[in-house]
Amino acid sequence: MSEDQITDVPPNHLSIDPSSPFYSEEVLRRDVGIRFNGVEKTNVHEYDVTEGWVRVEVPTAKDRRGNPMVVKLSGTVEPYFRSAK
Repeated sequence: MSEDQITDVPPNHLSIDPSSPFYSEEVLRRDVGIRFNGVEKTNVHEYDVTEGWVRVEVPTAKDRRGNPMVVKLSGTVEPYFRSAK
């Protein structure tokens, strides 16, 4: 691994919801991938590495505002960038 790859990691806490304080359009443009308990997840709404959880969307359920319902799951979270800068 080069030195750039070691220091170039996604943030500890990230959300895809623009109203969240953990939303970052710049980071999301880089295509962040998430491995949760060793399995690739494509439906992650928000994650926190330190606390060890992800919020994943439930595809068949909506909240009262019509937004996808999310469920919080605990485990090992490994974010990474799918593409280089």
